[in-house]
Amino acid sequence: MSLTEEEDMTTRYTEAEWRIIIEEAERHLPNSFPQYKAPTLGTTDFAKCIDHTLLKLDATEEQIDILCEEAKKHAFQSVCVRLNWVKRAMENLGESNVAVACVIGFHEGTYSVSEKVKEASMAVSAGASELDMVINYPLLKQQRYSQAYTDIAAVRNVAPHPVVLKVILETSKLSQFDIVAGCKVAEAANADFVKTSTGFGGPGATEENVRLMKSVIGPKMKVKASGGVKTVNECIAMMEAGAERIGTSNGVWIMKEAQTLLEDVTHAAGEKGRKNSRPSDSLTRMFSSS
Repeated sequence: MSLTEEEDMTTRYTEAEWRIIIEEAERHLPNSFPQYKAPTLGTTDFAKCIDHTLLKLDATEEQIDILCEEAKKHAFQSVCVRLNWVKRAMENLGESNVAVACVIGFHEGTYSVSEKVKEASMAVSAGASELDMVINYPLLKQQRYSQAYTDIAAVRNVAPHPVVLKVILETSKLSQFDIVAGCKVAEAANADFVKTSTGFGGPGATEENVRLMKSVIGPKMKVKASGGVKTVNECIAMMEAGAERIGTSNGVWIMKEAQTLLEDVTHAAGEKGRKNSRPSDSLTRMFSSS
């Protein structure tokens, strides 16, 4: 991408217009937030909310192979890896329904637009069907929204639909206003998801930030919660706050916990039949389809 093309992408709105859009979105934040229904534990819909993730720099071939086998076994939505592992993940996953997601500009987000474009192009060429890109979040703090827009739009340009584009905001570094700004900029650039965190830049996902992000984006976008989601209860909490995808390296453990809870519910239902007792709401809400 040439410099001229990058500059052209910044002209969607002026900085003053961006500011009006963001202020308007913040002004219309609700006083209270709805609780969303999480997919029923033990179902494919629940498993399909999980991006099984391995992003440490010292990951090995064996660990990538295991990651992919676990993803196939549990029918996760994707494995999320760095660019150098995309090809191997594709080979491992074969004809399975598990997608390969690749991080872009990870984890600082401050790489140049041209570097992110190159990385995204290489990832898609290697077979990645989902991209988790880190926005240049200092631009949000500096209120340089046109450049933040370009950061995303340039990647979207080389990875058009049906490639799924998720924009990582790194919410722990941002104010509420910055998070709203990141959501509106990502929406304008036609991203599919806004995502809380890299998991490498301080505290990760919080229910508060997931609710905020969900309330700001339009109906065509979704929220991914990532960073610090390690248990099934944390997973459910993020989903009820509005997340439709969970990024975690603890997917297998979450599925084991879900199985244990399922067994607890089954046992409690048996006890109910004998004692006319009711399983606790905290259990039944995780498994009820109503």
